[in-house]
Amino acid sequence: MEIRVLQYFLTVAREGNITKAAEVLHITQPTLSRQLAQLEEEVGVRLFVRGKRTITLTNEGILLRRRAEEIVSLVDKTAGELLEQEKQLAGTICFGCGELTAMQELTEIIVAFHKKYPLVTFDLFTGTADVVQERMERGLIDIGLMMEPINVDKFVFVRLSGLERWGVVMRADDPLARQEKVKAVDLLDAPVTFATRFRNSADLKSWFGENYDKLQMVFTSNLPTNAALMVYNGLGRSLSVQGVKYFWDTAKLAFRPLDPPVEGHVALFWRKEQPLSLTVNRFLEFAKCFLSMGKTRK
Repeated sequence: MEIRVLQYFLTVAREGNITKAAEVLHITQPTLSRQLAQLEEEVGVRLFVRGKRTITLTNEGILLRRRAEEIVSLVDKTAGELLEQEKQLAGTICFGCGELTAMQELTEIIVAFHKKYPLVTFDLFTGTADVVQERMERGLIDIGLMMEPINVDKFVFVRLSGLERWGVVMRADDPLARQEKVKAVDLLDAPVTFATRFRNSADLKSWFGENYDKLQMVFTSNLPTNAALMVYNGLGRSLSVQGVKYFWDTAKLAFRPLDPPVEGHVALFWRKEQPLSLTVNRFLEFAKCFLSMGKTRK
C-alpha cells in the first residue's frame, strides 16, 4: 500500500467526488478511479459507495480513513523531522590541501555548503600530498585536495573543473621575467629548485628533455611558499604550480608559465572503504552536485 495512494484515497473521501478530487490532485479522473479500484482490490474490501454525483465511504472505508490519516500524518511528521535534522547538520570536516589554484574552487564549494549548513565547521591542513595521504590514513583528515596521479587502489576521487599549470617563480627583476613564457633552455643559466614530490615527475622530465641533466638543482622544497622565499633571496628559480602566485607580492616575485604548457588535473579524494561521518558524506554529495552543475569558477 503506497503512501501516494492513501493520499489519493483521503482526497476523494474529503471531496466526496472523484472529479473534484482528480482536479485537486492534478491527475485525470480515469487514473484516479483506477488507483481506487486497485486499492480496494489490495485491501480486499469495498471502500466506497458510488452514487451518480457523490461518493461516500463504507464502514470499512471509514476505518481505513482513520488509519490513513494517522499514517500520512506520521509520514509528514517524519519528513519534517528529517528536514529539521538536515538543517541542524553539524560537525567538523577536516581537509588536507596543497597550495593550488584549485583551492579557489574548493573554497567556493565550502562557502556554499556553509550557507546551507551553518553549524558545520572546517579544519584546513596545508601540506604536501604525501603528508596529506599519511594523515588521511591515520584518520586525521577526511578529504584531500591533490594533483593527480592518485593511488586509485587506496582512494576514491572526483576531479575539480580546472587544470593546474606549471611555471617558474623568479625575482621580479630577473631578466627572464621580461618573457611571457619560459622554455627549458631558459633555465640552464641559474640554479633551479623543484617541489619535492615532482622532482622526478615524468611530465617535467619529458618537458625538459635532454636539458634535464643540465639543470643546476640546488634544493627541493615541500611547500612552494618557502621555495619562493629562497628565490627572493637569490637562490635561483623555482618550478611551481600556478596556484601559489596569488599570495605573492608581484613587485618582488614573478611567475611565468612553461612553454609548451605542462598541466595537471586536481581532485578531491578520500579513503576507500573508510566509514565517513554523515557530515562528510553530505559534503561529498554536495560537492559532486556543485561540480556537475558547473558552478565553480573556470
